[in-house]
Amino acid sequence: MFSQPAVAMPLPPEIAARAFILQDMGSRQTLAARNADTPVEPASLTKLMSAYLVFQALQNGKLSPTKELTISDRAWRTGMNGVSRSFMEVNNRVKVDDLIKGMVVQNGNDATVALAEGVAGSVEAFVEMMNRQAQVFGLKATHFANPEGLSTRGHVSTARELSIIAARLLTDYPQALAYFSLKEFSYNGYRQLSRNLLLHRDPTVDGLMTGYTDAAGYGLVATAHRTAQGSERRLISVVLGAVSPETRANESQKLLNWGYSAFDVVKLFDANQSVATARVWKGQSGTVRLGATQPVLVVVPRGQGRTVQTSLTRNDPLTAPLTRGQTVGTLTITLGNQPWQTLPLQALEAVPSAGWLGRMWDAVRLGIQ
Repeated sequence: MFSQPAVAMPLPPEIAARAFILQDMGSRQTLAARNADTPVEPASLTKLMSAYLVFQALQNGKLSPTKELTISDRAWRTGMNGVSRSFMEVNNRVKVDDLIKGMVVQNGNDATVALAEGVAGSVEAFVEMMNRQAQVFGLKATHFANPEGLSTRGHVSTARELSIIAARLLTDYPQALAYFSLKEFSYNGYRQLSRNLLLHRDPTVDGLMTGYTDAAGYGLVATAHRTAQGSERRLISVVLGAVSPETRANESQKLLNWGYSAFDVVKLFDANQSVATARVWKGQSGTVRLGATQPVLVVVPRGQGRTVQTSLTRNDPLTAPLTRGQTVGTLTITLGNQPWQTLPLQALEAVPSAGWLGRMWDAVRLGIQ
């Protein structure tokens, strides 16, 4: 989903944490990383994947915000294990809307388990869904053993893969930000502030999740949305293994501020803008427009935008049928003489197969080329 940092990427500030990564959502570039692929205990950052499956269930009608779920004895006991709970009483019926708030604002383990049971029928079935979704995302190191993030053997992820989960959550279910941006939530007479301190300090930060266990230390996955040089930019930072809640907030703020101040955004092509036209064989059309179905943005060190160059490579010969959005080559971006980024080159329209005679004629022509 995200490219690796280019060799010529500027050095990030010193970050007081065991691991970190900073991702630019618009360009899908990794701006900085350290120990990003080291397996770690994700703690409550686990709930990013739990939230993904909950919003998936909302979209497909399995859940609705007003549906009430019963707080099982297991959910209540999990909430009592540690300090991350939403103070929901056993056997009470609670609306899904309140359970989501309890999960994302207070890191409530009780709310998370109740939602897992509501989505999948049991915690075990929900964990299987979490691991299947991790495979769909292409995650290699991540493995979940529970939905809430309590320490247990074999429950691991990495800074990079947590950033991918966060990015997919924001991309696939942008409505989730309405919950993750909440600064407080009250339930059953208890008022609690979000543990994401940046929500209270930086108006451009609108999520996401904190985590802590003795083994993991203090972690924060944060996202900010700012207008910089006339361009809308969203960054995701992951800071893991900090020594305190204050440190994880300060280091995340430092990383985000650097990501906005050290780079310029260059827009190379609009969404669906034709970059080239290519010959198509055995198709109802003899040509196809090539480009990208999303805007092509690139983030470069401040002041170096004029040195950006592009080149393309096609997977010739292009043979019908082609679908819109199908990858048919590579768009290579260089910064001066430095390789910078590679992006998929896509077909901007579908090209169905020609009839039998057209396919045979093009097969003969291809054979004598």
